[in-house]
Amino acid sequence: MHYFDNSATTRVCPEAAQAALEAMTGTFGNPSSTHTLGREAKKLLDQSRKQVADALGCTPGELVFTSCGSESDNWAILGGAEAMKRRGGHIISSPVEHDAVRKSLEELEARGFTVTRLKPEKDGSVSPEAVRAALQEDTVLVTLMLVNNETGGVTDIAGVSRVLKESGSPALLHTDAVQAFLKVPFSAKSLGADLISVSGHKIHAPKGIGALYLRKGLRLKPYILGGAQEEGRRAGTEAMPQIAAFAAAAALGKAGLAENGARMAAQKQQLIDRLSRELPELRYIPSDAPHILSISLPGWRSEVLMNFLEAREIYVSKSSACKKGGRSHVLEAVGLDAKTIDGALRIGLSRYTDQEDLDALCQGLKDARAMLAHR
Repeated sequence: MHYFDNSATTRVCPEAAQAALEAMTGTFGNPSSTHTLGREAKKLLDQSRKQVADALGCTPGELVFTSCGSESDNWAILGGAEAMKRRGGHIISSPVEHDAVRKSLEELEARGFTVTRLKPEKDGSVSPEAVRAALQEDTVLVTLMLVNNETGGVTDIAGVSRVLKESGSPALLHTDAVQAFLKVPFSAKSLGADLISVSGHKIHAPKGIGALYLRKGLRLKPYILGGAQEEGRRAGTEAMPQIAAFAAAAALGKAGLAENGARMAAQKQQLIDRLSRELPELRYIPSDAPHILSISLPGWRSEVLMNFLEAREIYVSKSSACKKGGRSHVLEAVGLDAKTIDGALRIGLSRYTDQEDLDALCQGLKDARAMLAHR
């Protein structure tokens, strides 16, 4: 099997799987219970929070565990806007955000907020100067993706933070960093964002676990009501197996960040060079993220190419998995023509991607083109 859909989800690493198993079969107490088993679980919870916080570059108290990146996005955007509504009702974002952000913004518009969606650059990033030009006196929230999940374009969130400070804007800054976490170097401190969304299943942890960074001193109304878990910020018994696995994956990801990033960047460039040479009609979107490559063979349908590759156990996608086959709003927003979009494929690399995988993908695309050209 040759897996290139890592931007949709990654395989769970053995260390994360083992951590989850041990939490399920050993440290299985409820962290809120006061007996010995509960205290053991609480110790594991605290240790896990510290590991994820260390990987994100924040204090453990600034990190709240959630069920996924989408929940983190929803809570940050809906909660952030509501917390700031007395100061205004204007929000800045872009048309290339994940649907968890886009649909949250649509909900806020239905509540009376106004949203300015900035035109992205050709790689799907948004410039700090575009944010500066769009700022209004009543701007209360800016939400922009750090690494675009389809193109790999990297937005200068630290630059956006500086723009807000220089402008004297009170607006909260949120970034969906799900595709950036432990793929490109950053920390909560270096970004300067008030709210940062991350997810476990993009870094070789299981699905069903994410986190939201809330800058110290920032309080949002709880998104889920009930018990006093997560210091009263998110109710519900903590998902300890997923949390322990998330922590194990985060620790590994932090330790190998530089090495894995350099290897994926080299693999990405190798794909660009080889595919451009062997498939002259190939188009691709240059981008700075090391692990995401958006390519297109205009004239060939994405679905046909994907089916051909899948028959060889080569797995790619054509856009975000959340689109479930729909046309990419991201590629439309960056200005690609319909023919290019309809032939687009998204290649996602991981630390498990090797030379055999790269060779299989290149040969598979070359064979697909040859077969389709003779039909």
